[in-house]
Amino acid sequence: MHWSSLNTFFYALVALLVIVDPPGTAAVFAAMTPRDTPAERASQARRACLVAFGVLAVFGLAGEVLLSSLGIGLPAMRVAGGILLFITAADMVRGSHGVRETDPERQAAIRTDEDIAVFPLGIPLIAGPGGMTTMVVLHSHAGGDWVKILAIEAAVGVTILLTLICLLGARWIARALGEAGTSVAGRVLGVLLAALAVQIALDGLHQAFAAV
Repeated sequence: MHWSSLNTFFYALVALLVIVDPPGTAAVFAAMTPRDTPAERASQARRACLVAFGVLAVFGLAGEVLLSSLGIGLPAMRVAGGILLFITAADMVRGSHGVRETDPERQAAIRTDEDIAVFPLGIPLIAGPGGMTTMVVLHSHAGGDWVKILAIEAAVGVTILLTLICLLGARWIARALGEAGTSVAGRVLGVLLAALAVQIALDGLHQAFAAV
């Protein structure tokens, strides 16, 4: 594989891992399935990861076409995506990132009898707005180079595989990290995501002004 494709793969992998946050998602999954058997949790984890992979992969491939049909340029998408990701990152750093951070919200998320594989586990916990936006931006950077596009899709596959591994070990991860560990990990990932968001927005602004 060409060096540029390897760079694309690792850049996409890091970006997706930061956004998806497999250990944090596993901690949420453990809180949402306290009464499930190991077999039930494994089944839901596998189906959720299949759904998330399909959503991210398809959105990456078709997202740019959808934007074009709506008259939305890639520079605008990059700037908007950067802003949205920065808001998500700010929530993570402040410790208010969805159901991951507060006991009342976690308790509210604990399921009773419904199947959570598609919603909310597959979408939006694994394949959320941040991941979808990132996929569009990554594919736009590929510039139609199918080797790079395949590298991005491979990064999605590796991210989802690591997420599945974390989900299957959700109970162990939740116990190992604890409340403090989960909080610290979420904040560190938030800082990295904030830097990535700023870079994406700056790239969009640079492209927009270069076209004027």
